[in-house]
Amino acid sequence: MCTCINLKTKDCYFGRNLDLDYRFGEKVVITPRNYEFKLKNGDTFKTKYAMIGMATVVGNYPLYAEASNEKGLSIAGLYFPNNAHYKEEESSKINITPFELIPWILGNFASIEELKNIIHDINITNIPFNCDMPLSPLHWMISDDKECLVLEQVEEGLKVYSNPIGVLTNNPPFPYHLMNINNYLTLTTGFVDNNFSNKISLTTYSQGMGAIGLPGDNSSSSRFIRAAFNKLNSISEVDEESSVTQFFHILDSVSMVKGSVLTKEGNCDITTYSCCINTTKGIYYYKTYNNNQITAIRMHDKNMNAKQLAIYELDEKQNINYI
Repeated sequence: MCTCINLKTKDCYFGRNLDLDYRFGEKVVITPRNYEFKLKNGDTFKTKYAMIGMATVVGNYPLYAEASNEKGLSIAGLYFPNNAHYKEEESSKINITPFELIPWILGNFASIEELKNIIHDINITNIPFNCDMPLSPLHWMISDDKECLVLEQVEEGLKVYSNPIGVLTNNPPFPYHLMNINNYLTLTTGFVDNNFSNKISLTTYSQGMGAIGLPGDNSSSSRFIRAAFNKLNSISEVDEESSVTQFFHILDSVSMVKGSVLTKEGNCDITTYSCCINTTKGIYYYKTYNNNQITAIRMHDKNMNAKQLAIYELDEKQNINYI
């Protein structure tokens, strides 16, 4: 379970909560320009653009959960069980596995406008990274400074949706979320009058009563509505600290508290980390469940032109300012 959003103030921001009941050895990883990837279809490519994001590195291969490249194009993969449908290779298509999709898109394309020229030729294949690492069922949110898309490959084929809301969670498929948000069109952030009946006198007794009915549970459909409401009504100053702080507040409104969601096996589903990428400047901000102080990593020129991956261990120790 995850939630992904984008936000624009002066700069553009992209990020997500990653909700899981386990850790996967994740680290912040910068892939430089001209870094070679070998694809399962037999091809290789070298990245035109550097990228930064959260990944597990296996044999110098970064398996990204989300990332942004130096041009500001960003993509995140989110859990999409029972709906994601990966296929056999097709000779007439661009065959890309789920774990190759993020580096391939970010390494080759500078914008969604460029990506649109080939996106419908993509076939997401069912080839795992190795026999010990089965594929995760995913769909993807792709964003730049002008527009946002959702990419879902279901049994009927590859679906590409425009995402005017700039939010993605998990199941059901994206068209459901676009329909479901209409059920909440009467919600408001402002003061509300009595619309119940003119035959009785009703008054508000608290601020925020215009949003009564905003779902508060942790289901994916409810998180979508809550994140959309908070993001679309967000008011922020445009400086960096205000923008980043606001971004994390939106993510906090849909984060998982340990013990509030249990899996079938009885494990706690928690927000293992939250991230915010300034896609304009190439700065990756993150905090973890164990350490909610924000840490920032900049994608400098020396990283973008390096020969090897730059890998940063997560700061997991809670930092408390004792006075």
